[in-house]
Amino acid sequence: MYPNIREEELKNKIAQDYFWLYDCTKIIGNLDFCVAMLQGETSPGEQESLLWAEAKKGESDVQKSIVQLILTIGKARTFDKFLPPPFLGAFDGEKMAFIPYSEIIDVFYKNDFNWNVAPSNHETREFKLVLELVRTVLDTKSLIFYYEKDDKELKKFISDNFIVGKFGVTKTKIDKNNFMVVYNKWLQEVKPTIAVKWEAAKKYGLIDGDFYLADLLSYENKSLKAKLYIFLQKDHYEMDRGFDELGLKTIISVYFADKQKAHTQFWNRYDRPPREEYWAYIVERRDLLVPQDVRERKGSYFTPQIWVELSQKYLTDVLGENWQDDYYIWDCACGTGNLLAGLTNKYNIYASTLDIQDIDVIKDRIKNGANLLENHVFQFDFLNDEFFPSKGGAGAGSKLPQDLQDIINDPEKRKKLLIYINPPYAEATNARTVSGTGENKSGVAKDNKMREYYRQKINGASNEIFALFMAKIYDKIPNSQLALFSKLKFVQGTNFEKFKQFFLAKYLGGFIVPADTFDNVKGTFPIGFTMWDLSIKEKMEEVETAIFEKNGKQAGTKIFYGDLPQSINKWAKIYDNGSNEHIGYMGNPAPDFQHNNQMYVSIQKGIEHFNFWAFTKNNILYGSIYFAVRQSIDATWLNDRDQFLSPNNDWKIDTEFQNDCFAYTLFQGQNRISSIEGTNNWIPFTEYEVDAKEKFESNFMTNFIKGKLKHSDENTLLFEEKETRTTPLIFSVEATAVFEAGKALWTYYHAQKFSSFGGVSEGGGGYNPNASLYDIRAYFQGRNPTGKMNLKSPDETYTALIADLREKLKELAQKIEPKVYEYGFLKA
Repeated sequence: MYPNIREEELKNKIAQDYFWLYDCTKIIGNLDFCVAMLQGETSPGEQESLLWAEAKKGESDVQKSIVQLILTIGKARTFDKFLPPPFLGAFDGEKMAFIPYSEIIDVFYKNDFNWNVAPSNHETREFKLVLELVRTVLDTKSLIFYYEKDDKELKKFISDNFIVGKFGVTKTKIDKNNFMVVYNKWLQEVKPTIAVKWEAAKKYGLIDGDFYLADLLSYENKSLKAKLYIFLQKDHYEMDRGFDELGLKTIISVYFADKQKAHTQFWNRYDRPPREEYWAYIVERRDLLVPQDVRERKGSYFTPQIWVELSQKYLTDVLGENWQDDYYIWDCACGTGNLLAGLTNKYNIYASTLDIQDIDVIKDRIKNGANLLENHVFQFDFLNDEFFPSKGGAGAGSKLPQDLQDIINDPEKRKKLLIYINPPYAEATNARTVSGTGENKSGVAKDNKMREYYRQKINGASNEIFALFMAKIYDKIPNSQLALFSKLKFVQGTNFEKFKQFFLAKYLGGFIVPADTFDNVKGTFPIGFTMWDLSIKEKMEEVETAIFEKNGKQAGTKIFYGDLPQSINKWAKIYDNGSNEHIGYMGNPAPDFQHNNQMYVSIQKGIEHFNFWAFTKNNILYGSIYFAVRQSIDATWLNDRDQFLSPNNDWKIDTEFQNDCFAYTLFQGQNRISSIEGTNNWIPFTEYEVDAKEKFESNFMTNFIKGKLKHSDENTLLFEEKETRTTPLIFSVEATAVFEAGKALWTYYHAQKFSSFGGVSEGGGGYNPNASLYDIRAYFQGRNPTGKMNLKSPDETYTALIADLREKLKELAQKIEPKVYEYGFLKA
């Protein structure tokens, strides 16, 4: 209908033909097209949009256009500056597509995602990741209209859904699409005026989100909904969960520091309360309002409904179709209870959690139709509260309902008790702790008295809260059934050897999913749903799980090994001979994929690690094998917990594999050898090969490659039991290609006039004949004001050369990868 016209003309045509009743002149950030309601002046930053859209001339893939729009919005965080519309869309010369904003809102709250990419580049990892995240939604929820055949339907859709309302709208309606955006604005404008010491309040479970809910679910400044933790009462808030020293209930009042001025001005712009149909959803998603530091400390996260439903299907397959009638079910870490959604026999279900606010939410949901019994929902600190605190055993003083006590005390009934949980994932340390940028989080487990009790039984696993849940269930509710979501490190993690000696149970089945499908879970690793019969004592050897991708589709199986050979670090230690003639160091962190980013080679020891492997002139090949084995395979969410192991002996006779590893180590990006730190013994070329302007300080590496190096310790020789090796290293086609690409890069560096890019790579000073690969990268890419190397260079020739080197390294890595498994460095 609009063939062969430019994009700007197309936008004008679409605005005129389909949106003539609306304002299409607004410019919202970097968005191509915005449809808004015609109205009078609005407050700065407040624009009630109806559609944000991406425009493309000719014919295009509208799904990719919507992903580009999402990246544009996420990069600029447009949703923090402008209220998002009901619809996102994309159009080109032949068609127009719409998708509800609420269907993709969670994408904008993903952690550990790099939004700083060009949205228009469809080849970036980030673009492909977002496309994968929303593809199912786009396939099932988007509406596509073709101008020629769907003209009337398109116009009717717009008229039915893009409601103009009256002119001069002054208040914005709040719904499940935008309540988080309004909350972000509320944090900036209202929260600072509430007379609360927030850091102290958080220690008592009091969060700003509860004050926001009190505001949001109110009419004429009086909270409407029962079971809120905080209530708005005209000019102040009230909290009725306090008790005085006599045990009498007290009312705690909280006032405004500015006599409610900011509060009044803020809520004058919004229409409260939202429609009642949204109330349950907003309260249920209170978890989104919990500050990130509190989430990290508690470690608890909302289980996505797709995995809830899948877990219940697996339980049906394992326990039988009548499992909900045959088993008692206790979720002892229930949060707001979404793991129990879909269960049918409320008389067999029990739910408990630490936070009384969550209990209030569940009981409120019960009044709105949730299939649970109110007296089966109770506050209980599973790790610290005793099941039967009275001296006589079960009875008075227990927080557990009496019928649940009876089930636990009856050995036969206990066999039919299913503990069905998604416990907290908090742990005592993380990568930031190791690198010195974070604080050790031992407090998350240390303040549990059960940690001290179980530390003797499960050792370092006691740092993990989910492992403490598993240990207490196994110990205190013996012979029951356990089904839980958790990390898989309890199967093959290095700190779980003693745990596996303690936890002896029969594995019944399960599946794994990407961790980042759970709200605000950081990192790229698997979360597993596993089922266990605690009455059958079996050693945890192999745990085979089905793999499910983010879209819910099954993608094969993966085995996690509980009984593994010794780690690669113990193997490598054999060849760390402690010589004083060091030519470099390599950090050897915990031997799994999640720690590989802490590895690099440098002339001096860094500060990130306590363990270093020392390169000498005699053991460089061993270190190269260790380094290449760990770096040649990319980390994914599936292999994140896989352990690198001591190999079998077959690698010793494979000289091509050994030389491939050596070549890979010389040129891989984690090689941070820099001549600034000392003599650079790692230059893989002679002065003549790269046309250097001055003689190199060291020719060790080329002499080593050519077999001209005399060794001081014959026991460290890899290839020949002789004092001197005269045979040059012979490289494979792939390794040779890496050397050739590297030589082109070195040659280009030495051909520079050193008058651009700020001079020599590190700190100026002119030509550096001893420049390493790291130095060359720093020279061409430069550094930002913080000292961090820039990701790109303005030199197009360098950019092409470094890209070629990386491509050749990738091909070499692909050649090394199967040998890593063949020689037992990893188990498939």
